[in-house]
Amino acid sequence: NAISTASLLRSFSSQGRLRRSKNGRSSRLVVRADAKEIAFDQKSRAALQAGVEKLASAVGVTLGPRGRNVVLDEYGNPKVVNDGVTIARAIELANPMENAGAALIREVASKTNDSAGDGTTTACVLAREIIKLGILSVTSGANPVSLKKGIDKTVQGLIEELERKARPVKGSGDIKAVASISAGNDELIGAMIADAIDKVGPDGVLSIESSSSFETTVDVEEGMEIDRGYISPQFVTNLEKSIVEFENARVLITDQKITSIKEIIPLLEQTTQLRCPLFIVAEDITGEALATLVVNKLRGIINVAAIKAPSFGERRKAVLQDIAIVTG
Repeated sequence: NAISTASLLRSFSSQGRLRRSKNGRSSRLVVRADAKEIAFDQKSRAALQAGVEKLASAVGVTLGPRGRNVVLDEYGNPKVVNDGVTIARAIELANPMENAGAALIREVASKTNDSAGDGTTTACVLAREIIKLGILSVTSGANPVSLKKGIDKTVQGLIEELERKARPVKGSGDIKAVASISAGNDELIGAMIADAIDKVGPDGVLSIESSSSFETTVDVEEGMEIDRGYISPQFVTNLEKSIVEFENARVLITDQKITSIKEIIPLLEQTTQLRCPLFIVAEDITGEALATLVVNKLRGIINVAAIKAPSFGERRKAVLQDIAIVTG
């Protein structure tokens, strides 16, 4: 692959040797990997802590209501951000050992972002202090294993205390306050997020998309979003947008495969008589069944579209039940 090739070329240019026999032909290619720096005890701990400190300091400036922004030099225009995980992922240190320490903070930020979606800056600052004081304790003679057990016990106690003090979010006012903090203390964005959640409900889906205009707006789309597309492009009703649009359609939902057209002929005859579209959600539609649907769609006999059922196993059955409820 590209990475292996680049590494091979770099190593060969500096340390590779091509041995030749007396007749001038190549006999063996020797390629040596780049040397690795190995450190122990205080030297390794100092380098790791230096990397942790550098990355955590860059992330920590964004913490709190008076937090500042960080400018990232990226391709094109520089990016101004105050999000901990974005800053952590953008920083690579030149010293390999220090970069290993920085990688610890990057992992903290990434895992916090994946599990909670916020609080990455706070997590990085806490991790820095735990590492700094932990290294100080080990240097002073503390047992590393006992220290780790103590940290785990303390974390469990803190989690229990936080769960005891936690309170549920009540009303759009609380949602606005939380959203505003996450948006860099931007009350306008916080109000828009609270409005969006109020419109779609606690179980609704929110998605953020870039706009071609300078305004930030909230658009609400009714219905249900399924991560599946039509099985055949011949089902498209709007060629300009390449989408399928039905009104007052009949819906067939099944967790079975449809391979024979005989299985759905009664339904096709009924929808043809009613002159209404037919929307099919099945595990799959193949062979004779799919070919017949496409041919009849092209001939204008029946307006039909089909998609594969989303998800798998028991989760699929639950999603299909949701679709059945939404479509009546």
